[in-house]
Amino acid sequence: MELQNLAKQVNDYVISHGGYWDIPWLLAAITEELGELARALQDYLNIRNFEKKRQLESPLQFVKEECGDLMFSLLCLTNFLEIDLANALLKTLDKYSTR
Repeated sequence: MELQNLAKQVNDYVISHGGYWDIPWLLAAITEELGELARALQDYLNIRNFEKKRQLESPLQFVKEECGDLMFSLLCLTNFLEIDLANALLKTLDKYSTR
């Protein structure tokens, strides 16, 4: 599914649930989700390296979920600011390819 379609789905969901938060709250949500992703990755790495065993059914599944949560939060911010994230990503890819 294209990123623009995902952005529209996120927008439709947010609008149907009361609308967007303001920018500081959106940024806080991104920061929180990034922290949760970091924790999920740490759990995943600890289990893969057998340094620490926790009772997690599927550590990689938690990483996947947190990646999705982080992307949702980022799409909320870019939708709020009316930024086409797909185009922004394409410009970044172009920038990296010319380095």
